[in-house]
Amino acid sequence: MSVDSHYDAIVVGSGFGGSVTAYRLAEAGRRVLVLERGRPYPPGSFTRSPCRARESFWDPPRGLVGMYHYWSFRGIDALVSAGLGGGSLIYANVFIRKDEKWFVREDVDHGGYEYWPVTRAELDAHYDRVERMIGLQRFPVEHEPYASTPKTVAFKEAVSALGLEHFHPELAVTFANPGRPPVPGEAIVEKIPNLHGRTRTTCQMSGECDVGCNFGAKNTLDYNYLTHAGHHGAEIRTLCDVRRLEPREGGGYAVHYADLGAGAPEAPPTEALTCDHLILSAGTLGTTNLLLRNRSAFARVSHKLGTRFCGNGDLLTLVLDTHEDREGSGRAPRVVDPGYGPVITTTARIPDALDGGHGRGFYLQDAGYPQHLAWVLQVLSAPRQMWRWRKDAAYLVKNWLRGSPDTDVTGHIADLLLPSELSAGGLPLLSMGRDIPDGRMYLRRGRLDIDWRTQTSREYFERVRSVSRDVARVLGGRFADNPLWLLSRVITVHPLGGAPMGRHPGEGVVDAYGNVFGYPGLHVADGSVMPGPTGPNPSFTIAALADRFADHIIEPDRRATEAAAG
Repeated sequence: MSVDSHYDAIVVGSGFGGSVTAYRLAEAGRRVLVLERGRPYPPGSFTRSPCRARESFWDPPRGLVGMYHYWSFRGIDALVSAGLGGGSLIYANVFIRKDEKWFVREDVDHGGYEYWPVTRAELDAHYDRVERMIGLQRFPVEHEPYASTPKTVAFKEAVSALGLEHFHPELAVTFANPGRPPVPGEAIVEKIPNLHGRTRTTCQMSGECDVGCNFGAKNTLDYNYLTHAGHHGAEIRTLCDVRRLEPREGGGYAVHYADLGAGAPEAPPTEALTCDHLILSAGTLGTTNLLLRNRSAFARVSHKLGTRFCGNGDLLTLVLDTHEDREGSGRAPRVVDPGYGPVITTTARIPDALDGGHGRGFYLQDAGYPQHLAWVLQVLSAPRQMWRWRKDAAYLVKNWLRGSPDTDVTGHIADLLLPSELSAGGLPLLSMGRDIPDGRMYLRRGRLDIDWRTQTSREYFERVRSVSRDVARVLGGRFADNPLWLLSRVITVHPLGGAPMGRHPGEGVVDAYGNVFGYPGLHVADGSVMPGPTGPNPSFTIAALADRFADHIIEPDRRATEAAAG
């Protein structure tokens, strides 16, 4: 065995679990290697042109190593990310701690669905640590231009009218440098240079959070945890797709990965490495898939592998054609402009039966989309726009044909670009919450599959749709389901479960510290360890758990080192 190919710890994946773990272990002096299947994305590298859109998707055999990896299962689709920084590249920046009473402890042997072996109190110190490292800021509604952001104003008006608790959550976005007021487009001051060596600027309200922020305003993991991990000596390799794992005689693990940056896409060369600690942080789908595919090498893994899957209650609904009553002019179209501002600025909380409400609780958020998508929607509404254009267009044509002396036709041309109800009057609503984690992940004909249906959580989803419909009514718009719902399907951007925590192997795959039962030195730190939905956006809880898990890896190693030193 070459010393160069052996590490104290190998971390598979660079999302919220992997980045946090890599930094903590490197900071503690361990020799750490991060293997990320995707590529790095410095500012300005996210594709925008149609001719390069295909490059944004993930399918290595076809030579595609982009960040969007779309899975389609029976009853549910899932969108996850590949790239240095994992899901932080495409998520909507929201950090909300899991509700204290939502750490449920049900009897899973007698009709219950989830048992959380950790508590909010045990995680709070780790939440605090992650918050400081990420550099969270709230949407600065006390300043312009942020205070008058149309979608923020509209959402707050609607949920206030419905009597719902709402707030501006902490976001992983830099709106202002320390000690300075928020200014769009100002150069961000960093304590140490980011690993890309590029200049970042503060949020420019472009709505591009979910398609990759080309300004670097998002505090994605490559700008904080991974930069600091590298600063402490961690080695980071990209385009390394881990395929095979196995325990080593005498302890530790062997890791085999395909080098996607070398050779033909269909048959990339493979390399093998060894480590004392192996941390699987490839995400819910990636980690569970890896463990299922390598199960013959890990015969003692709990039979709970693949269980407790859920989509964290994700449901996208739409409010279209919003209107408002204007004094003196009656009912008029309302401009919501969902492409202006970060993707999410405001959150409403709908309580659970566990904390004073009824049914299963959820969070409702003002979603958005990139400004360039608004132009696409403007074009899609062209047939309706043509009818509105008839007066100005006819004037211009007559003016040209008759040689009219009216040479200044700027106003008429501007009127042709009046916003459409589709591009300006719509508001996507993103909901997430406590759906039922009764899904099962398994291999079917060698491919990952999931048995999950909306029926079990139907009551939850109908409650989400009902509240969303109320928001549409208050905004004078019409409610619309996303097309997948009409097929009894949902799409999740927060898949959870598959290697759930438990008190013993009969209840979970890992213990309350992320250690895989029966395999010392094998750990899981990502969304797959969730025994049920987090409720709010899961990234904060995944990162906090990873920080807790890292403590548990570091402390025994530190004690052993001190004992050996006498």
